[in-house]
Amino acid sequence: MKQVKIQVPSLVENIRVVESFIDNSKETFHIEDDIYGNIMVAVTEAVNNAIRHGNKFDKDKNVYLSLYVNKDRVKFEVEDEGDGFDYDNLLDPTAPENLENPGGRGIFLIRHLADEVEFNKDGRNVQLTFFLAPTTADEPSDTVSSETAA
Repeated sequence: MKQVKIQVPSLVENIRVVESFIDNSKETFHIEDDIYGNIMVAVTEAVNNAIRHGNKFDKDKNVYLSLYVNKDRVKFEVEDEGDGFDYDNLLDPTAPENLENPGGRGIFLIRHLADEVEFNKDGRNVQLTFFLAPTTADEPSDTVSSETAA
């Protein structure tokens, strides 16, 4: 498993750093275009939530972003230094009484864009998993096979 980590101070301007991190990861780990958009939206939303709601824009608190890459999935982990939140009791943004609310759609979006979403540490940590389509590059080459058999 390959792993890359960054940390950014809780400033909204640092969303640009996160976008660059995702772009670089797409190139480095050959992430397909068909899931790239989902990753960009879900991960930047998770970081934005960590900055705004978790760390409450406190520039002295950091947001930690980690990327773990396997042959069949990529997992992004976002963690803040806030108090956490009750992720099991969120308002449904699709309910008629909530449609006019300006916020409340971030977690809903994240849950629909990622293949797996897991909250930990009282909501201070979220892990977003995206499944990768198998490619011919994932199949062992003749050299690898003969080394394995030896």
